[in-house]
Amino acid sequence: MRLARDIKMNMFKYLMILPVLVYLAIFAYKPMYGLIIAFMDFRPNLGIARSKFVGLKNFIAFFRDPFFVRLVRNTFSISALTILFGFPVPILLALMINELRNRVFKRTVQTITYMPYFISMVVVAALVRTYVKQDGMISIIAQAFGAAPQNWLMQAKYFYTIYVVSDIWQTIGWNSIIYLAALTSIDQEQYESARIDGANRIQQMFRITLPNLIPTISILFILRMGGIMNVGFEKILLLYNEAIYPVADVISTYVYRRGIINTNFSFATAAGLFNSVINVIFLLASNFISKRTTESSLF
Repeated sequence: MRLARDIKMNMFKYLMILPVLVYLAIFAYKPMYGLIIAFMDFRPNLGIARSKFVGLKNFIAFFRDPFFVRLVRNTFSISALTILFGFPVPILLALMINELRNRVFKRTVQTITYMPYFISMVVVAALVRTYVKQDGMISIIAQAFGAAPQNWLMQAKYFYTIYVVSDIWQTIGWNSIIYLAALTSIDQEQYESARIDGANRIQQMFRITLPNLIPTISILFILRMGGIMNVGFEKILLLYNEAIYPVADVISTYVYRRGIINTNFSFATAAGLFNSVINVIFLLASNFISKRTTESSLF
C-alpha cells in the first residue's frame, strides 16, 4: 500500500525513470544470464541450455594459463598508474580553472581541454603513433636534448608512460567537469568570511575549496577503484605490437583474442568474470575505507 501510494503521488517521476529502468533491464541485467557460459563447454550450435556443464574447468584453465601472471600484472599496473597520475590531474585543472577571473580565457581553456575527449579512439591512437614514431614530434624534441631518434612505441619500457600520458591528455578536461560543478555549489559566504579574516587565495583553497570537494573526490575515487581491472582493450589493440606484448597485453585483449578470434567463448567468459569479481572486491574495500576515513561512501 505504501509503495502504491508513493507511485500515485509521484507518478510523473516514476514515468521519467521508467525508460532508464527498461534500458538497464535489457542491456545490463538480462545479459548476465550469459555468465553461466563460464561454467560450461559452450557450443553455439547447441546453445546455453544444451551445452555441457564443466564446473570450474574454465577458471582453472585460466589460472594455469602461462600468460595469467603477466596479464594480471599488466592490467593492474596500467590501471594503477592511470589512477595514480591521472586521477589527481582533473582535480588540479578544476581548481586552476576555478581561480581564473577572465571569463573568455576560462572558457577557452575549458574548450581546449574538453575537445580531446570527443576524438575517436582510432584517431587518438593514430595521433599517438605519429607523435612517437622515429621521425615524430617526440623524437624531434628528444634529439634536441641529445637523444637518438627511435620509435618509442617499439620500446617496452616506454609503453606505460605513453599510455598514461595520452589517457590524461584525452580525459583531463571531461573528468574535471564534475569537480567544476561541485565547486559552483560551495557557499560563497565561506570565502567572504575567509577574506574578512585575512585569508589569501591559497589559504582559501586549502581551508575551504578542498574540504568541500572531498565528498565528490571520495565518490569518484570509489567508482574508479571499482573499475581498476577494466583497462580498455580498444586503445591497447590500436597501440600494441609484438615487441611490447610482455607489458601491453592485458586481460581484456586476451579475452578478445581467446573469445572472439579463437571462438573459445567459455574460457573468455570465465576470464571476464574473474575480472569483474576483482573489481567488486576493490569497490567494496575502497567504499569501506572511504566510509571510515571521510564519512563519504556509495552505500
